[in-house]
Amino acid sequence: MQRTDWQGVMPAITNPYEADLSIDHQRLADQVTRLADAGCTAIVTPGSLGEGGALSLDEKIELWKTCHATVGDRIPVIAAISAVSTRESIDIAKAAESAGCRGLMVLPAYAYTGPWREMKAHFSAVIDATPLSCMLYNNPIAYRVDVRPNELAELADAHANLHATKESSGDIRRFREIREHLDDRLAVFVGIDDMAVEGADAGADGWIAGLVNALPEESIRLWNLALAARATGERTELESLYRWFLPLLRLDAVPEFVHLVNLVQSEFGMGDELLRQPRLPVEGPVREHALQVIAEAKRTRPK
Repeated sequence: MQRTDWQGVMPAITNPYEADLSIDHQRLADQVTRLADAGCTAIVTPGSLGEGGALSLDEKIELWKTCHATVGDRIPVIAAISAVSTRESIDIAKAAESAGCRGLMVLPAYAYTGPWREMKAHFSAVIDATPLSCMLYNNPIAYRVDVRPNELAELADAHANLHATKESSGDIRRFREIREHLDDRLAVFVGIDDMAVEGADAGADGWIAGLVNALPEESIRLWNLALAARATGERTELESLYRWFLPLLRLDAVPEFVHLVNLVQSEFGMGDELLRQPRLPVEGPVREHALQVIAEAKRTRPK
């Protein structure tokens, strides 16, 4: 992958499981085929939605191999790299390369928040571990590590294979600030579903999407309309689709987003609610609200 390959809608996929919570590789193949057919430009796995922290390295390797064998000749498979230690992250990155992945999405080390000197060394070690094209994942809300645009520029200056960043701070001003520091050297991706249109308006190159797992055609259509609106100013169809989609997209922006994306998949016939513990299917008011949102979306779904 090159800098120009980082564009469009790239789903962070969920995992289809057998009853014993082993990965169902046939359903996985069907899932990524449907996403590729809809127009997704890559497959990203196993990130937060893919419950990466609950999978062994062997399971990750088999996951990547299935995705690569199924759609790897059409679109890249991108491995999400996350672990407690830098050493383990490096091992995962090398295994992803061997399994056929063409890119890496590099996360901070889990469960530790250190100064920029340490975080920079971690990111650098993982990016340097393979020649694969890399995206840096910035999510200060979830990981308590905030890579500021000037710090991102330091990494871009030091690593020729750093080609993209996933920005999940929730601050739309970051997109312009990143451009001010880096111009177009890195592709900038929206990392939160309910900021997709605002991110496109701000100049984002792509969207690492969650609800695309349940609604791939609508997600691709939304993104393409957002890009067209940025170019032409015509927003009528975009605003209509966004008004319908936004309550669903907001389910990706809450602490229970992994549970809820799986719930939406289940309700739209694109999966089920099986999760690995400690997660269990969501209950109570959060579930009730989500089911109300889903029911209204079904009732008013655009043809």
